[in-house]
Parts: sequence; C-alpha cells; structure tokens
Amino acid sequence: MAAGGPLAAPRSRMRAAALALVLAALPAFAAAPDKRAMLDRLFAALHAAPDEAAAEPLEAQIRTVLLHAGTPAVTLLMSRGLRALNAGDNDEAIEAFTDAATLDPELAEAYHQRAIARWHAGDTPGAIADIEQTLRHEPRNFAALQTLTAIATARQNWKGAYAAWQKVMEIDPKTPGGGDRLKDLRRRALGDQT
Repeated sequence: MAAGGPLAAPRSRMRAAALALVLAALPAFAAAPDKRAMLDRLFAALHAAPDEAAAEPLEAQIRTVLLHAGTPAVTLLMSRGLRALNAGDNDEAIEAFTDAATLDPELAEAYHQRAIARWHAGDTPGAIADIEQTLRHEPRNFAALQTLTAIATARQNWKGAYAAWQKVMEIDPKTPGGGDRLKDLRRRALGDQT
C-alpha cells in the first residue's frame, strides 16, 4: 500500500484541483487594475464619441468588459445566469447572479443582471435595489440606467424615467436614439412640447 493510505491519492488530487483553481484566479486578480484602466479609456471614448455610429461599438465593448470582469468561476456563473435569463428561467438566473455576487461582491454587472431577472420575475423593488447596488459599484454603468429607465417607464413614472435617461446621456451622449428618447421622456415628465 502506498504511503498515506488509500485516501492519499484522492486527497492529493483534491489539493491539486484546489491549487489549480487558485492559480487560475490569480490572473483575474492581477488584471483588475488593467481592467479598470481599460474601462476608464472606453468610458472616456464613449463620452467623446462624435456620433451614434461611433458610440454603438464602444457600448458593446464596455458591456463585454463588465460582463467578464470576475474570476473564471464568477464568469462561469455569469454565463449560466445569462443563459437562464435568455431562456426565461428567471429563478435560475437570479440564483446564478446571486452566487456570482457572493463570490465577487464588487462585480457591478452581477447585480445589474440580477436586477433584470428580478424585474422579469415581477420583483420590481428587488430589481431597483439591485440597480442601486450596481451604480454604487460602477456609477458609469449606462446599461443599468437604461434598465432603470425601462422599469420607470413600465410603471409610468415619467419623472423617474426622465431622470434616469438624463444620466444615461451624461455618460453616453451619442447612445443610439438617445436624443429622441430624452425629448419624449421630457415631454411625458414635464409636459414640455419642445
């Protein structure tokens, strides 16, 4: 019999697997400042975009970076949550995004995606609370503000929708259709016909 008894090999494999997980997570932790710098550059470019055609791909890049911001385990949970959300399984999506937020409480997009799932499940107060949490972690998250606008619009809270969309436009002045949306919400919120 090998030294360490019959359980030595499984324990050794478990330790090796645990070490592999820790080592796999290290690049994500080391890349955090680089990710922040990349987001800073992308948000600056988005703010300075000359037109909608230039803003649209920048929006997509920012969304991608925000979605894939965690460790490999968190990214896997986010992917699972997105699949469930796209399939209409809001409970499964909420669970996956909750697990992602538990593993990485600083990951703003986990809260944003959970907000969407909660809203689709009919939990509007929970969705709004998650958007608030998203914006605490990443105040420039225009997608969360767009979601907040959609929630306020669905509730016919025109002043809330207008306020949220104004913030979208501060971050992303050339968001496709943004100017027209702002005018419409302003008219609904303030009765302004201009």
